[in-house]
Order: sequence, then structure tokens, then C-alpha cells
Amino acid sequence: MTDIYRASRLFDGQAMHDAAALVVTAGQVAAVLPADAVLPAGARLHDLGQGTLVPGFVDLQVNGGGGAMVGPETDATALAALCAVHARLGATGILPTLISDHPAVTRRVIDAGIAAAGDGVPGFLGLHLEGPHLDTERAGAHDPARLRPMTDDDLRLYEGAAGALPVLMLTVAPEAATPAQIARLARAGVVVSLGHSACDEAAARAAIAAGARAVTHLFNAMAPVSARAPGLAGVALDAPVACGIIADGIHVAETLLRLTLAAKPADGLFLVSDAMAVAGSDAREFRLNGRSIRRAAGRLTLEGDRLAGADLTLPQAVARMVAAGAPLPRAL
Repeated sequence: MTDIYRASRLFDGQAMHDAAALVVTAGQVAAVLPADAVLPAGARLHDLGQGTLVPGFVDLQVNGGGGAMVGPETDATALAALCAVHARLGATGILPTLISDHPAVTRRVIDAGIAAAGDGVPGFLGLHLEGPHLDTERAGAHDPARLRPMTDDDLRLYEGAAGALPVLMLTVAPEAATPAQIARLARAGVVVSLGHSACDEAAARAAIAAGARAVTHLFNAMAPVSARAPGLAGVALDAPVACGIIADGIHVAETLLRLTLAAKPADGLFLVSDAMAVAGSDAREFRLNGRSIRRAAGRLTLEGDRLAGADLTLPQAVARMVAAGAPLPRAL
């Protein structure tokens, strides 16, 4: 069966088309046609009016949703439910993300991810392990008691997981993972991302030279840029790494969004939701590693008003980037 989706604007992933029609046959995109083109006979027409039709978003940092966090109770069924929640919020492909936890929990989540991949769960792209190899001085919402340097046992676990998962992304701090360890992870196919770090420029560049390819939630949980100490954030703006960024109007000031748009090429910046358990729900509170996190006025905070993830969807983040000056195609 063929379906035609017609909209006043259509974004194909790279370029915007005015008054276009998307042809979908047997669930696969077959063509993009002018809206006034002769359409296939017998096709079902869906007129979307004045909206903009875009591909589903990809979110590389999804800690939870629908009332649940990725954590000790996560199995393949829970990952499928999480993917379904975020598909309704606009992200049709996600990396469920485990916030730093004990080794047994990490292994359970990896096993769940391997099972989800085997089941062909719609929207499941792999896993993101955010920690536990982070700097305790830049823990953010992570429990400092669960942070630790990387060991040989950890390396073997991640190497095996990278071979069994569609994608394994791992956020580490240079303080807790050596360049040699990063190089070994990169050779195994792990997407190494740098974050939660107060490292200096030399350490950041050494980690990138070893194979780190990304930076996790740019500017957050890292040392600020100063005149003589650019640190991880400054290197991220200058180096050929892809930077995730939380564009919710809270985590990163609009001035810095504009500066980052100017500094990074289009393929060097990606939006993340950093979504927590409340995403896709009306919940006002949830717990992370025994600590209460409150939801109010678009903020998620631990006691002491410390930010703990974001109350954000990717469509909202796109709108925030447009407000900061990004042309719509760039924001998308």
C-alpha cells in the first residue's frame, strides 16, 4: 500500500522543500514529489496542511520516560516501553542511557540492550552508558559514591558489549579513563564521549587524539572556559568532535547557544533531551539512586536546586535553537 503525506514544507534531512509530498510504500520512503505532481493511483492521501513534515528525531541521551528510569529494573520490555514513550514525543530513534551505577546494574542494562536489539525493538539504536568513569568533582546529578576509575574488567565488558549492540556510547572523564583505555575502546567500536570533567586542555586533547569522538552535554558538568584555561568546553568548540547540547533555556544560556552555532559545523552539534523518568508523564517527582528529584516550572532539581536532567523534548529543543538564531533546517 502507498501513502502520500502532503505538507506546506517538508525537510528531507538536509534540505527544506516547499509544498512537497512524501511517498511511502510498504513502510519505506519511496520519493519526495512536488505537491502538484501526479500521485500514484490508489494511494491514500494525508494532507497535513500548513505544518512542516520532518523525519523522526534521534536522541542520544535518554535516561528515562513514562515514569521509569534506565536502571536496576531495566529489561528488554522496559526498553521497548521507553522507546515507545519517546516516539510519541518525536524521537523515533534513541539511545537509552544509564546514569552511573554499580557494575551489576551496568551488566544488567547491557544484557537488556542486547536482548532488545535481538527482538528488533522499534526505535532502539543501542545504549549510552553515562559513567561511572567520571570526575567526582563534576558529578552533577550522578552519585559520587558510584563513580570510579576504569578497570581492565570494565574494558572487557565494554568491548564485548560494543560487539553485541548496534551502538555503544560511553561517557568518560579523562580523569577516570586513560588515553590508552580510550584508544582500546575506540578500536572496539565504542563511541567514546567526554563529559563530567574538570580536565585541562592537554588532557582533553589527549583523549580526543586517542579516539574520543564526542562531548556529552556541552558546558554542563565541566569546568567553565576562562582566558588561559579553555578546558574541555573550550576544546570541544575547537576540535573535530560532535557535541551534544541541552537547549531548554535552562542548562545553556542563549548567548552560548549562539556562540556554539557559530563555532561548530552542522555535523558537529546535536540536540539531546537528557530526559528523565517524568518525560511523557504528569509525574511531579521521581527517585534516582535513592534521591528525590522534583519537577517544577520546566526544571528537574535535586535538593539544593541542583539540576538533575532536563524536562525537555527534542521538538522543544529545535524551537529553542531557532529562537537562538539557527535557521530551521540547521536546527532540525
